[in-house]
Amino acid sequence: MTREFFSVKTVAEVNAGFRPARRTVVEACALGDALGRVTAQPIVCAHDLPGFARSAVDGFAVRASDTFGASSSVPAGLTVLGQVDMGSSPTSIVLAPGEAVAIPTGGALPDGADAIAMVEHTAPAVGGTVDVLQPVAPGESVVRADEDVRAGTEIVPSGQSLRPAQLGVLAAAGVTSVAVFARPRVSIFSTGDEVVVPETPRLEIGQVRDATASALAGMTHRGGGTPEIGEIIPDELAHMRVSLQAALEHSDLIVVSAGSSVGARDLTAEVVDSLGDPGIWCHGLAIKPGKPTLLAECGDVPILGLPGNPVSALVVFGLIGVPLIQQIGGNTRPTPAPRLPAVLTRDVPSAPGRLDVVQVRLGQSTSEACEAEPLFAKSSALSVLALADGQIQVPEDASGLYAGAEVMVELHG
Repeated sequence: MTREFFSVKTVAEVNAGFRPARRTVVEACALGDALGRVTAQPIVCAHDLPGFARSAVDGFAVRASDTFGASSSVPAGLTVLGQVDMGSSPTSIVLAPGEAVAIPTGGALPDGADAIAMVEHTAPAVGGTVDVLQPVAPGESVVRADEDVRAGTEIVPSGQSLRPAQLGVLAAAGVTSVAVFARPRVSIFSTGDEVVVPETPRLEIGQVRDATASALAGMTHRGGGTPEIGEIIPDELAHMRVSLQAALEHSDLIVVSAGSSVGARDLTAEVVDSLGDPGIWCHGLAIKPGKPTLLAECGDVPILGLPGNPVSALVVFGLIGVPLIQQIGGNTRPTPAPRLPAVLTRDVPSAPGRLDVVQVRLGQSTSEACEAEPLFAKSSALSVLALADGQIQVPEDASGLYAGAEVMVELHG
C-alpha cells in the first residue's frame, strides 16, 4: 500500500515555519581557529582603537594655527624639533608655537600638535627649519584615538559567522578567545539495497555507488556543521529504525537520503513516525526537483528526509538543510549566497504552484549581464550539478521563463 503526500509546504513556508528549538552548546575557541565559527554573544571592545592619536600620512606634526595663510610664495617657516619614531611615545616632545616634528604614517601625535602637514606640501629650509607651503586645518591627516572603535562599542554581534576582517578587528582589540556555538553534528544516511560504498571497485548490474552522502557532507561542512557519514541502510524497516534511533543520541540533525517518497520501498516516514513526538511536520515539498521531502522532529532532534535522486537531494539540502544547520548552530546572520545577473539563452518551462530550481552554466558576457544556459537533465544526473556554475529559481506563481529573460543566478561555491 502506498502513502499519500500530506502537509505539503512551499520552501518559504518551511524556512519560516520549521524552527526547531535545538541549539548546540557554547564553547571557547582560540582566535586562530575562529574563522567561520558562530559567535554565541556580542563582543565589545574594551578600549579605544587605535588607542592614541596618530598620523595618517608622512609629514610634519604642526599646530594648525601656525600654517594659516601659508602658500608657496609665502610659506610658513617652522623650527623642526626632531622626529617621531615608530612604536614609541613622543613623551619628550611638546610643540610650542612655530615648531614642527617630522612624523611617519602611523606615528603617535606629540603633545601640542593638532594637524599634519603632508611632506608633499613642505620644503626643507636652512637652519633646521621646514617651510609649509599650504595651510592645514585642525585635525587634518590625524587619526583620533577612538576613530576606529570607541571603548564599549560592539565590534561583532552574536550569531555571526566570523569573517577574516572580523578576526583582524578582534586581534586589534586584544580578544584572543571567543565564545562560539559548537558546530552542529549532522548524521548522514543513504538508503537502498542497490547503494554501495564509493570504494566498491566493480559494480554489479543494478548497483550504484553512494555519491549523495559525500556531496551532502561537503555541503554540511561548508554550512558550518560537522558531517558524520553513517552506514548505508538497506530497505528494511527494523534496520532503519535501529540506525536512526541510535543516531538520535549523538546528532543535532539527521539527514536520510532516499526512502522519503510514497512507494512501497520508501520507509523513512514510517520509521520517523515511530521515533518520538512531535513527529512529522511536513511530507512533500512544492518544488521541482525534490517533492518527496520529509521534515520531522523526534524529541528535540530534527530529521530531514531527502529524495533519492542526487540532484533533487542536493538542491533541497541547499535550500532547507543548510539553513537548518545554521539555525541549530546559532547563526542568525547567515551570509547570502553570491548572485550574478544573467540573461537566459533558452526557454525554461515550469508549472504554476511549485518552485522550480534549474541549473545553469554561465557563458559569454554582454555589456549588462552574462548569458545563462539552462542545463536540462533527469534528476538522477549528478554530473549536471558538477557542470553548473549556479542555479536559478522559477517562482511558484510563474508558468516558466522565456529566452532573453533577466534572471539572478545563485552561484555555486
